[in-house]
Amino acid sequence: MSFFISDAVAQAAPAATQPGIEGLIFPLAILVFFYFLFIRPQSKRTKEQKQMLAALAKGAEVVTTGGVLGKVASVDDNFVKLEVADNTFLQVQRHAIANMMPKGTYKTVNKKAKV
Repeated sequence: MSFFISDAVAQAAPAATQPGIEGLIFPLAILVFFYFLFIRPQSKRTKEQKQMLAALAKGAEVVTTGGVLGKVASVDDNFVKLEVADNTFLQVQRHAIANMMPKGTYKTVNKKAKV
C-alpha cells in the first residue's frame, strides 16, 4: 500500500522550550530601526517648526507652505499678516509658515521684480 508514499515515522517531540531573549532580539531590532528611521526625525522636525513659529516676529522674512514670500507685518495668536508687495498684505494662518528666510531675501526679490 505504501508503494508511492513512504510511511510517516513518528518521532518523539523535543522538550518544549520557552523562547528566551533570543526570540525577542529580532522584533526589538525592528522597533529600534523604525524609531530611528521614522519617529525620531519627524518629532525633531516638529520641534524645530514649533520653535520657529514661537520666534516669529515683525520684520521676519518667511515663506508659506504655498510658496509665497513675504515680510511679517504683524503677528497674532492664530494669524500672521504678510507684506508680499508694497502695500499688499495677506493674512495666513500661523502654521502655514514653512520657513524663515535670511534677512534681505524679500528686498532682493522685490528689486528683481521691479526691474
